[in-house]
Order: sequence, then structure tokens, then C-alpha cells
Amino acid sequence: MNVGNKIFLFFLSAFLFSQSYAGSTEDVFSNITLKTTHVRGNIYMLEGAGGFAGGNIGVSAGPDGLLLVDDQLGPMSKKIDAALNDISKGQLRFILNTHWHGDHSGNNAYFSKDATIISHTNTRKRLMTDQENFFGKSPASPKEAWPIITFEQAINIHFNNEEIQFIHHAHGHTDSDAVVYFPKSNVAHLGDHFFNGFFPFVDLDTGGNAFTLTHNIGEIIESLPEDTLVIPGHGELSDVNGLKNYYAMLTDTTQFVKQQAASGKTLDQIQLAGLPSKWAAWGGGFINEENWIKIIFNSLPKQQ
Repeated sequence: MNVGNKIFLFFLSAFLFSQSYAGSTEDVFSNITLKTTHVRGNIYMLEGAGGFAGGNIGVSAGPDGLLLVDDQLGPMSKKIDAALNDISKGQLRFILNTHWHGDHSGNNAYFSKDATIISHTNTRKRLMTDQENFFGKSPASPKEAWPIITFEQAINIHFNNEEIQFIHHAHGHTDSDAVVYFPKSNVAHLGDHFFNGFFPFVDLDTGGNAFTLTHNIGEIIESLPEDTLVIPGHGELSDVNGLKNYYAMLTDTTQFVKQQAASGKTLDQIQLAGLPSKWAAWGGGFINEENWIKIIFNSLPKQQ
């Protein structure tokens, strides 16, 4: 079971408990609907109800066909097909993986028969090999799921009358993350660098770091026009102001934990005291306040 499916099951178990639902995982997938939002210009967003389909998909639809940014969990393949068909009858030609987690790359193998998959080098490396992180061991993906075009820093894809920019930001959510900017449409897809409205999951075991994530978000904000619309990896469609709110949370909470640790407090003591109250609402997602404090604490440089 890959990490995306494990993340999904974590979400699912909480959802089933809260809803007192006795059905199976398959029942839940069968009931998930995909919401299609026309973002701007050529760009659409596919979002699964409750986030249970996996990460948000970006879609470029135009005269050259279809390009996807991420492709959710494996069981969603037919529903993604149907949603794409409603957007455009054009041919699927490219998939851009923002990182390696299976809730963003789970349909690579399914769509690779039609589409060329592009990613940062580390995404391919991690999909090719067994991984182990917070969720346990994840086996390598089948060869059909491996990206066949990779890059180190950035790559441009000329498609649907846009020079689409695909840019690596190292050691944020993982070591494999890249964000996508559609300049003509003025839309960005940030993958899991951006969890809109709640604390992010940072995969420390595969190269992520809460402080570097914060730095990366600051750089991304500086690079985007003020009126850019922003697709997050998880959560509702946002904009640069929403991204700035997220950055303020990241900056404040990471510095708070850093200062508390520097004063000699242990992880348990910081968790017991909690974060400043103004950030309490951000703990309602997959990562609660206690877990976010732990992620930040474990992102601090280790003392020699």
C-alpha cells in the first residue's frame, strides 16, 4: 500500500468514525463525487468531496488537448476520465506530478498509456523504489507509473498557448516537490506545498522540512502576480491573499516553536502549552496542533 492510500485511510477512518458509517472503503469511493471548477482561462480544478479522492487536480484544456497536474488516488481513475470528458473531448497528453505521494500520483500507471508523465528527478526516484515514512513502508510503483521526463531545477512546457512553468522547490513538503504556473491564465498549482486553511503534512522522512517549506512559500509569493489564483494540494481554491495567510501561519508557528525549543523546553512541554490561540482553527485537518508542533520541532537542526 503506497503512502497516498495510507493517507487516505487515515482521513477515511476519522471520517467513518465521525459519521458512524459502517460501509467499506469501496463504498466510500463509489460515493465520492468530483467537483469541477473553471478557475480561469484554460485552467480547471478537480476536487474530491471531503478531500477523500486525493490531492486537487489541475487541468489545462485547449486546442492542444489536455494536461493534468497530479492525478489523485487509483480508485478515482474512471471518475477523472468522466470529469475530463465533460471539460473537453481533447486528448490527454501530459501529466505533471508535483511530488511522489500516491494521493497525487496514484493514477500515473492508468493514464500513462495516453499521457507523458513529467516530474522532478526525485519524484521518479522515489516512485521507482520502496519508501518508508510516517505511514510505514510503501512499495515501489509499477514501471508504467514512472515519469519519463524529469528535470532538476525547472522545465517549460509549451501547451495550449501557454509557456507552462514547472519549478522545483527543494525540501519543503518532500524533496521532490515542484509547483506549476500557467502565465497566460495566471493560475498556479502548488501541490502539497499549500494546504489551504489547515496545518500541512511535511514528510520529514523523504526530505521535507517545515522551515524550508516556509522559506519556499515566501519565495513563491514573491514570484506570483498579486491577482494569481492558486490551486492548493488540499483545500479550496485560493488566491495570493490566501497564500499570504498560510505563510503568516507558517512563519509565526515555526518561529514560536523554534524560540520555545531554544529556551530549553522539550517537545512535550511545547505541545502541552500549545501554539498561539490565533492559529487554533488551523488544527482541524489531517494534521492537528500537536502533530504540527512535532513536525516543526523535528525540523529543527539536530544538536551535535
